[in-house]
Amino acid sequence: MNRRWFAALAAVPLALSVAGTGAAEASPTPASAVPAAADTVDTDGVYVVQMADLPVIAYDGSTAGYAATKPAKGKKIDVTSLAVTRWADNLKSKHGNALRTVGATSRLYDYAYTYNGFAARLTGTQAKALRSTAGVLAVTKQQTYTIDTSTTPGFLGLTDKGGLWEQLGGTKGAGEGIVIGDIDSGIWPESLSFADRVDANGVPTRAATGKLAYQQIPGWNAKCQNGEQWNNSLCNQKLIGARYFNEGQGGDAGIDRDRPWEFNSPRDYNSHGTHTASTAGGNFGVPVTGKTAPLAPNGISGMAPRARISVYKALWSTQAGDTASGSGSDIVAAIDQAVADGVDVINFSISGTSTNFADPTEIAFLFAADAGIFVSASAGNSGPSPSTVAHPSPWITTVAAGTHPRASLGDVTLGNGTVMTGASTATQDVSGTLVRARDVARAGVTSGVAALCHSSETGAGNVNDLDPAKVAGRIVVCERGGNARVDKSLAVKQAGGVGMVLVNVPPAISGTLADFHSVPSVHLESTFYAPLNNYVVGAGAGATASIHGYVDTKQPAPFTASVSSRGPMLAGSGDLLKPDVIAPGQDILAAVSPSTEGDNFNLESGTSMSAPHVAGVAALLKQRHPDWSPMAIKSAMMTSAYDVRDTVATSTKIFRQGAGHIRPNSAADPGLVYDNGFKDWLAFLCGSSSAVGPNTCGALKKAGFKTDPSDFNVASIAIGDLAGTQTVTRKVTNVGSTAATYTASVSGLDGVTAEVTPAKLTLTPGGQGTFTVKFTRTTAPIGSYTGGFLTWSDGTHAVRSPLVVKPVALAAPAEVKATTAGASYDVTFGYDGAFTASPRGLVKATETPGSVVDDPTDDIDTAPANSLSTTTVTVPAGTTYARFALFGSSGAGDDLDLYVYRGSTLVAISGNGGSVEEANLVNPEPGDYKVVVHGFAVTGATAAFTLNHWLLGSTSAGNMNVNAPAQATTGTKGTIALTFGTLGAGRWLGSVAYAGSEGMPKPTLVRVDVP
Repeated sequence: MNRRWFAALAAVPLALSVAGTGAAEASPTPASAVPAAADTVDTDGVYVVQMADLPVIAYDGSTAGYAATKPAKGKKIDVTSLAVTRWADNLKSKHGNALRTVGATSRLYDYAYTYNGFAARLTGTQAKALRSTAGVLAVTKQQTYTIDTSTTPGFLGLTDKGGLWEQLGGTKGAGEGIVIGDIDSGIWPESLSFADRVDANGVPTRAATGKLAYQQIPGWNAKCQNGEQWNNSLCNQKLIGARYFNEGQGGDAGIDRDRPWEFNSPRDYNSHGTHTASTAGGNFGVPVTGKTAPLAPNGISGMAPRARISVYKALWSTQAGDTASGSGSDIVAAIDQAVADGVDVINFSISGTSTNFADPTEIAFLFAADAGIFVSASAGNSGPSPSTVAHPSPWITTVAAGTHPRASLGDVTLGNGTVMTGASTATQDVSGTLVRARDVARAGVTSGVAALCHSSETGAGNVNDLDPAKVAGRIVVCERGGNARVDKSLAVKQAGGVGMVLVNVPPAISGTLADFHSVPSVHLESTFYAPLNNYVVGAGAGATASIHGYVDTKQPAPFTASVSSRGPMLAGSGDLLKPDVIAPGQDILAAVSPSTEGDNFNLESGTSMSAPHVAGVAALLKQRHPDWSPMAIKSAMMTSAYDVRDTVATSTKIFRQGAGHIRPNSAADPGLVYDNGFKDWLAFLCGSSSAVGPNTCGALKKAGFKTDPSDFNVASIAIGDLAGTQTVTRKVTNVGSTAATYTASVSGLDGVTAEVTPAKLTLTPGGQGTFTVKFTRTTAPIGSYTGGFLTWSDGTHAVRSPLVVKPVALAAPAEVKATTAGASYDVTFGYDGAFTASPRGLVKATETPGSVVDDPTDDIDTAPANSLSTTTVTVPAGTTYARFALFGSSGAGDDLDLYVYRGSTLVAISGNGGSVEEANLVNPEPGDYKVVVHGFAVTGATAAFTLNHWLLGSTSAGNMNVNAPAQATTGTKGTIALTFGTLGAGRWLGSVAYAGSEGMPKPTLVRVDVP
């Protein structure tokens, strides 16, 4: 994306609006002092184009002849009104005009309500031309997004006497009048979780003789879209809207061609959407049938059982149902439609960016939040690695996944008496001879492949990996990885096995999941890998085992689920905490689609399951406090949260849980809230990205808005680079019914002092108070985070905010992007003494062309040879930094991934949706590295690409000069100025290294792209 969105916003006086021309500002800053996203090479494909004018949901009437369409606080847009219709038509007309200027006419979608723009299939030349077209702010090639994949109402306290359900009228009132929009893989409408009738006992039923339990919501705009195995009669007064979006996949024809098993309708093939919708707002007291019935003898319920559900299918399943994915253009269309329909809450259990605040999805959610819609998004399932959290934007509530007291467990008892406990849903005990899958391979299958237990559905040549003669009647040890966990037990069953022990492989894979398997199974952690294998090898033909499954409802909880992504986040230089909160996400029982699950209910795990818990609770809080903004609701959840039970350092715990585990009943009466809105978000973006233009940022600063991301008014404080001392500001609002005096206290923060001024706040109902917190490093180690909590207490409420700060000797940007004219950026000193800044490079990218075909297995370990392209790169001694990158591919919708190996060891990976990938190595060992491009998803016959790589040493190439201060003083700033010699066409990379104190940051990378 080359232009700043909101670049033309005028501020008079800070009544922010888009100038009529919509032209971008022509004088960008010399360098971006934030990590720059990789620029894409414009190739043919589907692009999402953002236009300058404000969308319907935010338009304030600033254009002559067009009345304002932004709804009043607490109101929704009326898509049938003349003002909305005229403004939307005006926007769409400009979309068409912009397309015609580059010789294109056909649009896949027009977005008008929460995102002003369109999606179109463009040539690379057309996309490049659009970037410089008046009125166009951003041109982004669409990315691929994937899913982030009972007892929890009681665990959350909703069923307590005096709890939030009771406050809202019990199970017959909790969530009433609130609409939850679920953007996902669709819905199975026959599920009783979405029935609008009850039988004589008040149990949900689909029988026509049942009593209607819901009445029509006035002013609801959505429709029930007809499609394959779907007609509008499948919607009712509980499931009040259902649409599907597939133009980014080629429309119905594209789905029929690429995913013929799928339904071209809102019907859910995958189960993911059904599960999330029923968790957020499914009916109360739904009887559970089938194999999961013993887990919920009293039935299941959504968090907001009286909420209405409207679904927006934008994800499309694999045939096995193990995952689902969707295109960015379809997802933005779904968000746009949900806002137009009038939802109150959006659940988004879908992957997303970790770095780009201006991603089209994030921007669509910005306007949705400004319209009063609460957005709950999953944090991602890339744990336990740090800095993997997705959805970094402050206007979104990002949710991590935790455990709850019910656990489905299983014991594996070996013949020597050793008991190994893991996750299991086994209801039948089995015992027998124990064999390793790697020792019972079918002829022609290597032991390493056989260890993964591929069934005939995923094995090479559609043949099971295992030899039935060696498996029949036995329990088989299968290793995790490579294929779906449930596919492994299917392989065992197909070969005649009676049970499976699934074990994680150290060190990369952790976390166990209670899946429903084809044979009784137990999933073990990697700590059991060595002793289990040692036993089987040592006992030989005499190795035996037994499997016993059971349910434990008194497990200590909550802990962070191992798959849950965590901070510190990559975007914003560590100055915003994500995730925001944690909620139940491990082994969640909810409704599913029988088309893939073979049953109507199942257990699922991941942040996909935790996000709908928060969405449902947000619906309850919105019902309880209809005047609260989405950010007030978020604040209430954060300040009332409590810690998970993980026994780790405070800062590590905070990066796992955010503010903590949600406590809904306390969130309904939080005492104080930290509120923020549209202008605060723009100010945050001014300090954390180049998304907002300098004129707008200047107007915001003049109006008193702080642009340092650490000053953003959220119920947490994060400082990613505490250079000696820093003061941050916050404002709270008393949402209680009486005046109160709050006193501040700080706990934790070893080695850093935190001085709160004033230390007391006396506030009337609705009153606001501003305070500052001055952080000063004393003994905390340089370069390591320290964590703690700030609590405001009035004797009744404890309003708690997490604190994470990282002391540094020097605060400097990780990467700057410069032009041939030069660049400059600021640093802040955290010590006193001499300072030097030295150039390394610049070096020009080495380009290696290649091509791959589609990998039908979607697995690098089993990919055919022509789905992989391998380049050997020799890294010389003294290399300080190596970067490998792709900037796109030849095919629209291609998804290429990048792997870097040192020998047989994987040392770096980049697996984003799409084909813009970057893998980096710091101070790599010298020697040969294999860089592999994997054709994870190729839409055409082949995908052509260019692999770029740079190898930086520790010396200057003589083409970059660095001018820097010679002396450092704690807490002061200095400016680094860069100038360049003559650079030829190409992509250049260098760095600026720092010296003068221990604990200096890594060199700042410098990118210069010369056309």
